[in-house]
Amino acid sequence: MQESSSATIDQFLTWLEHEGKSSNTISTYHQELKKFEEWLHTTHKELMNITQEDVQEFILFLEDKGKSPTTNDKILGVIRTFAKYLKKPEITLDIRMKQGIKKDEIEVLSLPECDQLLSEVKENENERNTAIVYMLLHTGIRVSELCGLNKSNLDLQLNQLSVISATNDKRVIPLSDELKYHLLNYLPFNKKEEALFVSKSNERMTERSVQYMLKKYGVNAQKLRHTFCQQLIDKGVSLEIVSKLAGHKDINVTKKYAKSRIQQDEYERAIRNTFSRETCN
Repeated sequence: MQESSSATIDQFLTWLEHEGKSSNTISTYHQELKKFEEWLHTTHKELMNITQEDVQEFILFLEDKGKSPTTNDKILGVIRTFAKYLKKPEITLDIRMKQGIKKDEIEVLSLPECDQLLSEVKENENERNTAIVYMLLHTGIRVSELCGLNKSNLDLQLNQLSVISATNDKRVIPLSDELKYHLLNYLPFNKKEEALFVSKSNERMTERSVQYMLKKYGVNAQKLRHTFCQQLIDKGVSLEIVSKLAGHKDINVTKKYAKSRIQQDEYERAIRNTFSRETCN
């Protein structure tokens, strides 16, 4: 069956070429289809037999991972074109997707929302989940980076965490007192020699399992990462420092958090200047 799926993908790519698609577009379609196929295999399904329900669940999975509505719409476009090639256009009809937010607008948790989230997590008395939420919120690391952490990445004497990015870049992030406290509470429950965060079956946590856990609290890892960056900017931390802590390759990515802060300050200043006592008298 897998060979049949691979052959179908190859035929689909040839069809795209005949349709006049560029080599870059064809390459993108190939990559996204392979990701979809890999996800299907985790649910014991095959690309050749996809249904409307499979497409819907995949989009929900991407949303849980923190993928933007714009990205998900593009991925759905790839699947829609593939469905057209299979002569099964109905499998991409009526797919529900989250609406996109305005350009440059960043979804973050407010301080009360952060407090509420942390309170709910601690009430469940799951030391691992509590440590994971604090790790994401107090270090801003990506969910892929969190799942790849080993115990050796932690230095509890120096109170710091070493993170290796997907491009093998290393950055060191100081541990907050609260994060260290919850890590110390969790570590005795982890019998694994290497992986820092493990499942109930004592296997390394997967991105999907982390996002599934976070979904119970109405958040995703990307939102926690955004919150980490925004809170640092709001406290006056420089763009350079925030960029290095977050592992941003381009400081322009970091600047959008500063822009968000500037806009909010401008709004507040406009209200104060317009509706001050002197103005109203």
